[in-house]
Amino acid sequence: MLKPQASATREIINLDGVWQFKVDFEDEGFSKRWASQPLDTQLQAPVPASYNDIFTDVAIREHVGWVWYQRKVRVPRGWSGETIMVRADSATHEGVIFVNGEEVVRHLGGYMPFEANITNRVAAGEEFVLTVAVNNVLTNETVPPGRVITRDDGTKQQTYLHDFYNYAGLARSIYIYSVPKNAITDITVVTDFSGSTGFVNYEIETAAENVEVALFDESGNQVATSIGAKSQLKIENVKLWQPLNAYLYELKAKALDSKGVVDEYSLNVGIRTVKVEGNKFLVNNEPFYFTGFGMHEDHVVKGKGHDNSFMVNDFELLKWVGANSFRTSHYPYAEEVMDYADRHGILIIDETAAVGFNQSFASMFGGPKLPTYGPETANEKTQKNLLQAVRELIQRDKNHPSVVLWSITNESETGIPEAVDFFKPAIELAKELDSTRPVTYINVMTEPFNKCLVAPLVDVICLNRYWGWYEDHSDLPNAAIHLEAELKGWTEKYDVPIIITEYGADTLAGGHSIHNLPWSEEYQTAYLEMSHGVFDKFPAVVGEHVWNFADFQTKPGIFRVLGNKKGAFTRDRQPKAAAHTLRARWTKLNQK
Repeated sequence: MLKPQASATREIINLDGVWQFKVDFEDEGFSKRWASQPLDTQLQAPVPASYNDIFTDVAIREHVGWVWYQRKVRVPRGWSGETIMVRADSATHEGVIFVNGEEVVRHLGGYMPFEANITNRVAAGEEFVLTVAVNNVLTNETVPPGRVITRDDGTKQQTYLHDFYNYAGLARSIYIYSVPKNAITDITVVTDFSGSTGFVNYEIETAAENVEVALFDESGNQVATSIGAKSQLKIENVKLWQPLNAYLYELKAKALDSKGVVDEYSLNVGIRTVKVEGNKFLVNNEPFYFTGFGMHEDHVVKGKGHDNSFMVNDFELLKWVGANSFRTSHYPYAEEVMDYADRHGILIIDETAAVGFNQSFASMFGGPKLPTYGPETANEKTQKNLLQAVRELIQRDKNHPSVVLWSITNESETGIPEAVDFFKPAIELAKELDSTRPVTYINVMTEPFNKCLVAPLVDVICLNRYWGWYEDHSDLPNAAIHLEAELKGWTEKYDVPIIITEYGADTLAGGHSIHNLPWSEEYQTAYLEMSHGVFDKFPAVVGEHVWNFADFQTKPGIFRVLGNKKGAFTRDRQPKAAAHTLRARWTKLNQK
């Protein structure tokens, strides 16, 4: 599914703005056909944004179930004879789109785009009513999983085993767009180089009779051409896409018939390679060391709503602190983020939303402890949804040079045979769909090297480790001993690259202690310095991602103080002392 764009043959209308909004408290929107009539509501909600923190009514914030968005849309009169599409970049966690009261598409999974052909339902030059129903319910079959319980007062409560707030709604943009009848429907590029010569292998899907492809450098000079839907472009004196030094070529594809050009589509292409050799992670055949963070799409008021100003500021802070990478913890981010990372040379570990498949967390987040895998928890339907999530992730992000590693799951229970049965098909599918990038998973510290059964299946091992916080709390000398012992175990058993994808300590900004007491900025800094001293002893450790980039919202809990406070930056993006500590270290590492 190609991202919509304007070209000589395509037009696009962004429908962001303020929509009519209604909360379906009684779960009656479908039975009473709300989509076939104007929403009976005094509420309006912005798109894109999570709706939870927009309103002052706590019943809206904590609502479990469907909400409805609606607005009128006018189709441009010049779109007569074109194929007309409607697209939502996401709907958390299930979305249904209606056109003039009739359902046109339904999608399960909160972080991927979905669309429908509405050509036969609308008319050029005329208005139609666009309604989107969004459901935030998580069950044992969704990705991520959850469970809805009924309180003593009869109201519903959503529970889940992941540590970030279940923001919901239309957090990304909605569009209508036009494409020609024989449009280009997909493009896949794979890049390589030899010496000073670069190669772009491409494959284009279209019903048109023929395809012309041209590649242009950043100055607009044509550097290669080819004919056919599948071929190779050869670039002399190639300029490689490199970490923190991105170079993007523009691939322009034209679909043709006997009368001429039918469709045009442009794609940014970064020429680079990614390989794993032994315990080295190679970018363009050079060893690469990851510096950066696990992040979250999380801001005050907007929740997970995408905002370009927030995005640019976050990237500026990443560059300031010396980060060269981040992980999309724990779900795919907006496509705008991926595009921006392409342009600025920031590497991405791209992760599915498979977080919370670990019933041992029930003791932390509440609820009964059940088997992680089984008929009432992660079952065959859950696995089917995970496989679909892997397909959609790779389909959407396969052409981004910034994406260098696919992450299948975060902190799942992996020390039992059922985990292999559940995750092995997803890992194999990722390798089948994309043989050019390595595949990983994120290991939780309750599944050590002598217990985890999923580690042998992946190309890179990623570890979340909190020695000095959840274990050996406030005892950093002991934490260093245990962290070193564990890394020794992993590196002796597996000859693969290891990335520390989470390590951190909760810290109240402005909290200080001459004795390095936990929650103080001094302790967070000392914790990081201890961890770095251990990492540096192991050549197989090829990266460090602090948890987290910024403080973020979680569901209420007695071990959370208005959210997770492990950020190097506050939720409003002000630096803690840790940010300066990281900047000093990472700036030097990136100069090596």
